[in-house]
Amino acid sequence: MSEPAGAVIPERRPLVSIRKTVHMSMLAFAFLLPFLTWEEAAGCAALALVFNTLILPRLGVDLSKAAVNSAAASAIGEAPVSAHGMWTGIVLYPVSVLALILLFPHHLEVVAAAWAMMALGDALAGIAGEAIASPALAWNTRKSWVGFAAFIAAGTFGATVLIRWTAPWLAPERALAVCAAAAVVGAIAESLPIRLDDNLTVPLICGAFLFCALHVGRAALASNEPYLATRLAVALGVNLIFALAALALKTASRSGAAMGFFLGVLVYLGYGYKSFAVLLAFFVLGSVVTRLGYAKKAARGISEKRGGARGWREAAANLLVGAFCAVLVITTHCEKIFLVALVAAFSEAAGDTTSSEIGQWLSTRAYLITNFRPVAAGEDGGMTLAGTLAGFVSSALVAASGLAVGLVSVEGAAAALAAGFAGNLFDSFLGATLERRGLVTNGIVNFAGTGFAAALAGVIAFHLHL
Repeated sequence: MSEPAGAVIPERRPLVSIRKTVHMSMLAFAFLLPFLTWEEAAGCAALALVFNTLILPRLGVDLSKAAVNSAAASAIGEAPVSAHGMWTGIVLYPVSVLALILLFPHHLEVVAAAWAMMALGDALAGIAGEAIASPALAWNTRKSWVGFAAFIAAGTFGATVLIRWTAPWLAPERALAVCAAAAVVGAIAESLPIRLDDNLTVPLICGAFLFCALHVGRAALASNEPYLATRLAVALGVNLIFALAALALKTASRSGAAMGFFLGVLVYLGYGYKSFAVLLAFFVLGSVVTRLGYAKKAARGISEKRGGARGWREAAANLLVGAFCAVLVITTHCEKIFLVALVAAFSEAAGDTTSSEIGQWLSTRAYLITNFRPVAAGEDGGMTLAGTLAGFVSSALVAASGLAVGLVSVEGAAAALAAGFAGNLFDSFLGATLERRGLVTNGIVNFAGTGFAAALAGVIAFHLHL
């Protein structure tokens, strides 16, 4: 049967594109990691970056990530894909490998496993998603459950093979469990509805998760088991009270209260009332500053939605990193390091919320952190003097709460405060660069800010032997 005259026939392309082939073939270099020093491995990644940047463009190979041309996109109701940034992925690929090597120079097994997630998991997710029809993900209709499952399967397999090749001393069952958990995290990161290239997000998130997960030990958890049953019962009761209070005071929506309840339980399990006290300090500060000058902010159209009640996205963005650190406190032998990281995560979250709310209340003009260009208060990446000072005070109060209950030492509180303030600056930088361009959401920026603060605090605590 012939096509109607004038009909636009979408261009059919091979499932395994040249771009995916290049990505997967470069993974072969990961098998050299056991025979290289980290400096040599970094040099190889730098050479790959030069090759992808200077030589590949001259070969006339189409490495575009665009799947559909403009005419075909219009025919199927999709927005045309711009050619702008078509080389971003192929350049970010070696950049991410280089970043992993620099971040984990003495743990090249982490580099190898995260590399496999990026090369195999991401590629196979796209191939399976295009080849097999399946329901779309609830949080991203452009991604399918088949692609999600394919990422987990391929990522787990590739990461397990490479982590065992690079670190043969790891028990097979432990390597499989860690890689499977990391693959789930990577699949979630790859499926998030953000425009930031997943060649950057997937390996960095998977690398950080793998590094932490490899420190988890059965012996560490066993030493905490005598306290966990009682702690869990108290955690459920305490968090239920606070979730209901948040609903009554309209500081959280139902979804926000549910997410806060779940993550609050994990925080309480970390170090009992002491770790929960730090979360509580953040919650109280955030609730108070949100209410300050709310009518004025609402009149200007820059107030929080739903009358200031936080939903599950806001709760997850602010609490997830701290809850993760709390879990690591009871499952690793790096208790003090992750306690400092926990305090830093909530210190950053309190500072970010306060600086935003106070700045919007007391100021009408802000300045972008990147070039100090004046913008209206409340715009992404904008900073005000009043907001910055208030944010620092809030971060200090949360760090002080950790010190007051004996969760961290004076040095640990100082490290958490420094990391929390640095996280606030990082949050503003992402807001001024990525969020203003629509590449990420505010929730992703907030999550990145708390993650950056926790990681920096952990590094500081490690090097200071806290």
